Amino acid sequence: MVKTVRDYIRTIPDFPQAGILFRDVTTLFADARGFRMAIDQLLTPYAGLRIDRVAGLEARGFILGGAVAHQLSTGFVPIRKKGKLPARTIEQSYLLEYGEAVVEMHDDALQPGEKVLLVDDLLATGGTAEAGIRLIERLGAEVVGCAFVVDLPDLGGRKKLEALGMEVHALCAFEGL
Repeated sequence: MVKTVRDYIRTIPDFPQAGILFRDVTTLFADARGFRMAIDQLLTPYAGLRIDRVAGLEARGFILGGAVAHQLSTGFVPIRKKGKLPARTIEQSYLLEYGEAVVEMHDDALQPGEKVLLVDDLLATGGTAEAGIRLIERLGAEVVGCAFVVDLPDLGGRKKLEALGMEVHALCAFEGL
């Protein structure tokens, strides 16, 4: 039987709280074939497009985004939690289930007109990805796509990003929370 990316992802019940089914991509990352498959499939829709940078959302987006940037022979830009970047930054807040969070990017990480692929492991509500898109656009760059390993469609992130005019690519989906 041929394995899919989804087959490499472990589900952990009741983490981080009761009733949640956590989709753990570390088992995908740990398997050489699975990891390569995921990176290749994340790239496929963007073959032949101009991509100047890959932006990865903290933290698992760094792992995926770095590998994708390597394959594209382009640079990688981290989008981090507030207070983690050493140089001058711009920041964007976004809503969490119980409050607000902030992500940052160096204010010189992108140039106007650059084409950027946004990468992360999981698309849930879309709040972090939307914040990343806003940062990229504030620097005058253009998001050419948003690529994720896992989509949780019941949480509405894909619809949120598509409403912003974004192309969303996910390798697999899991229903429920």
